[in-house]
Amino acid sequence: MAAWPRRRSGAPLYDRTFGDRALAEGCQDMVMGRWEGARELLSKRPRDDWDRRAHRIRLLADAAANRRTVDVWHASDPGNPDAAVLRAETEVMRAFAHARGGTLPARDSLDRVARLCIQASDLAPDDPYPFVSLVTLGRLYEDGDPNMAHWWKELQARDPYHREGHHQALRYLSARWHGSHTAAYNFAWDAAAYAPTGSPLVALPQVARAEEYRHRTETDGRTEIGLTYHWTGERARWDLRTTLEKWIAPRTTEYAQDVADLNHVAHGLVHAGLHREAGAVFALLDNRATTVPWSYSGDAEGLFTHWRDRTARS
Repeated sequence: MAAWPRRRSGAPLYDRTFGDRALAEGCQDMVMGRWEGARELLSKRPRDDWDRRAHRIRLLADAAANRRTVDVWHASDPGNPDAAVLRAETEVMRAFAHARGGTLPARDSLDRVARLCIQASDLAPDDPYPFVSLVTLGRLYEDGDPNMAHWWKELQARDPYHREGHHQALRYLSARWHGSHTAAYNFAWDAAAYAPTGSPLVALPQVARAEEYRHRTETDGRTEIGLTYHWTGERARWDLRTTLEKWIAPRTTEYAQDVADLNHVAHGLVHAGLHREAGAVFALLDNRATTVPWSYSGDAEGLFTHWRDRTARS
């Protein structure tokens, strides 16, 4: 487990790697044009540690997206499954970067990236991540992708409780992309209900609620009448208490992206007025902050600091 600096007051600690120092070094290598660190990083972990592997692949791909580092690695070792999986995810990142420029990539371009993901899966048949990449990529198809159900089935066959896979599927089903608020909630509630005790998937309804708030405030404004009880309604509080009972209380294992999920839970708790419970979650965070979802409600750092300090006195 990573050793974190103890900073319970003052500026929050932001670290996208969530304390994974080897990952931070690998990302820096990618930026510098060196792929050997990524090769070592992805090969030395247990092959079935899909949770940690997913976190590492995603951040390495993000670091590689505007470099040719991963392309050089893959070209020099085309039979390496790690190189193929990372290259496929990097191409997904590049497709999203293109979309942020204002236009969706052409369908033939998306199909090319999808083929890279399938090829990566052929080289790494047990690895769920190529199908995470496909589920992520599916958002960029103008009307969604008809293969989504198949891709989701293949992902679940490899890891039925894959954290990153579920988060990407939730985004696909959200009103922002190809679904609705209802579809996103139903998916999140089902995932939380069937997840094993201690799984971070139990926090998925908090993500769905934050994403609905973001979408509705962007489209209708924060004074929209339907948001009056968004955080304090009976179902919102029930979901939060379920998360506390099924994930926080029995939590004995720290997953790779727990910091992100704990920030969602803390955010939901303070807005629901459950300050004592929020204080316990802030204690677990130990000043480790993420911008999302705090930025959905205003100044992210200011809100995190305010509620961290206020709930510490509750």
